[in-house]
Order: sequence, then C-alpha cells, then structure tokens
Amino acid sequence: MSNKLLAAALLVCVIMTLTGCVAAIGNGDTRGATVGQQLVDLQKAKDAGAITDAEFQEQKARLLKRH
Repeated sequence: MSNKLLAAALLVCVIMTLTGCVAAIGNGDTRGATVGQQLVDLQKAKDAGAITDAEFQEQKARLLKRH
C-alpha cells in the first residue's frame, strides 16, 4: 500500500472517529454519530481527497441502507 493511500485511510478513520466522539459528547448520546453526521464525515473525506467519489457513493449507499 502506498504511503498516500495509507495516509488517506488513516485520515478517514481519524475524522470519523473524532467526529463521532464529539457528537456523542455534545448530546449525551453514547451510540455514536447520527446518520446525518456520518454523511457529513463522508463528504469531508471525499472533499479532502481521502476517498474517491466511487468510494463515497458506496459508503453512502451502505449507510443509508442500514438506516
């Protein structure tokens, strides 16, 4: 795995983890981020170049299918 791909994957994990933690702390919800917040996180990862549009669409579809 290239260094850029590894860094991008790590960035996505950090963004999603930290945002979920902040959302849980802010509203007392210990279940994690809302669907809306997860979609925002995915968009941020795509905008940052951490994931491709195809990966964004795939993850978005999975997320919406679960909920």
